[in-house]
Amino acid sequence: MKPYDYLRQCAGFEWDEGNDVKNWSKHDVTTFECEEVFFHQPLALASDEKHSKRETRFRALGKTTSGRWLFIAFTVRKDKVRIISARDMTKGEAREYKEYEKRKKV
Repeated sequence: MKPYDYLRQCAGFEWDEGNDVKNWSKHDVTTFECEEVFFHQPLALASDEKHSKRETRFRALGKTTSGRWLFIAFTVRKDKVRIISARDMTKGEAREYKEYEKRKKV
């Protein structure tokens, strides 16, 4: 199954307090910003096989309503998106996202 297929089955978000606190304290990313990314286009999704030992994981590159570009690692449990980690994109990820954006506008 492709990453978008997993998301289509989701009915919301499930938050782990530890990850919520970690995202804020390490990267100044709020829970609300993480959720916003999934509702804005373009949203670049990919499997994260490197970190998928015990469960299927994904990575998302997207932007918030305010235009902040974020990288989000997540999994899907039952019908919920569970954010594992969120931070600003690296320069390489930003280049990848810009290319993805260009392809989606064509």
